[in-house]
Amino acid sequence: MSRAQLALNVDDLQESVTFYSKLFGTEPAKLKPGYANFAIADPPLKLVLLENPGKGGTINHLGVEVDSSEKVHAEIARLTGEGLFTDEEIGTTCCFATQDKVWVTGPAGEKWEVYTVLADSETFGSSPQHLDGQQTVEGGVCCGAPTDGEAGDKQPAAAGNSCC
Repeated sequence: MSRAQLALNVDDLQESVTFYSKLFGTEPAKLKPGYANFAIADPPLKLVLLENPGKGGTINHLGVEVDSSEKVHAEIARLTGEGLFTDEEIGTTCCFATQDKVWVTGPAGEKWEVYTVLADSETFGSSPQHLDGQQTVEGGVCCGAPTDGEAGDKQPAAAGNSCC
């Protein structure tokens, strides 16, 4: 099973959870401080809400959730074969889950991930949270958030980027 993922920045998490619960007729599958996700059956959608005051209503990132690590690795091979630069994160902790994922960046700078959830986690990411609210993972910014500078520069870009 695969489904599209839409990760939205929201100004007020509780207000947004109330709205999307009514819109899709379901409660969040996961609700944590500053974070919620919905596993919507119809239409098949993983809706992620990231509390990010001042950025509400904007896309944080997009994705495709797949059901196995094998499918993530197959996408790495396929996307690389298509000549796209991939950023792989295998066994990473992000968004209160341990995941295998691959990131690509679209022509307008939009971040796309193909990922599978391996296990739940009690932590948002695998390293401390920045004062500006961003999470990082070893070797990069959690959830493919944009970085300033060259490709090897993993310092977070402007405040307001969040993790999936």
